[in-house]
Amino acid sequence: MKRIILVIAFLVSGASGLFAQDVGLSFSYFIPRNGYFSTPISPFSLRGVGFNINRFLALETGASLYRMSGLSMTGLPYETKEPFLGPNFTLFVPVELVLQFAGKQAEFDIKGGVFGFYGFDNKLNYGNIDRTLREVENWDVANAALNFDNHPGYGFHAGVEFTFYVTRQFGISIETNYLMGAAKFPLTGSYTGGTLSAIETKALDYADARVDFTGLEFSIGVIFTGR
Repeated sequence: MKRIILVIAFLVSGASGLFAQDVGLSFSYFIPRNGYFSTPISPFSLRGVGFNINRFLALETGASLYRMSGLSMTGLPYETKEPFLGPNFTLFVPVELVLQFAGKQAEFDIKGGVFGFYGFDNKLNYGNIDRTLREVENWDVANAALNFDNHPGYGFHAGVEFTFYVTRQFGISIETNYLMGAAKFPLTGSYTGGTLSAIETKALDYADARVDFTGLEFSIGVIFTGR
């Protein structure tokens, strides 16, 4: 947590000094594909830090700290819509090119770029894992004992943002982004189960497993222009 606070502090100091772009403090919400609705940890969501390249083009970054309720996984030997990972904390950092259409009281932006993310304090959802293994094996019962190897991930995103300026120094923004990303998350271990007449233990090695960081992000926040 101390590292996260240092990252946010660095971004704030950069926004007030080196960067000339408007800065936004927002509440961001993430709806992952085949996962559970996730929420921000206030006030750790600082977005729109950057600089204007010209009147219509800008480069922005920022950071959001999410409390993820559940994320699905890909690269498994079977398909499942049950989230195997969660809950956890995830730090999300985008870098995006912004096409700006600004008026006197409003601005419409089209955004696209890359992002990095890192999950920590990870927990496996054994309820969903055991349920899926029962279905795959056609067993009556199944209990898994797994280990994971956590890695940072990256991806691509695109979206739009609309900002209405209440005053010259203050505005309200609404933003939507579609995210497509993944992170290596190999699973190893074993699971025990079977039918009522026969119980067995099998080894499990999902070397290609990945955290699926795909979904919609919605943000609502305030913009400080410094004009």
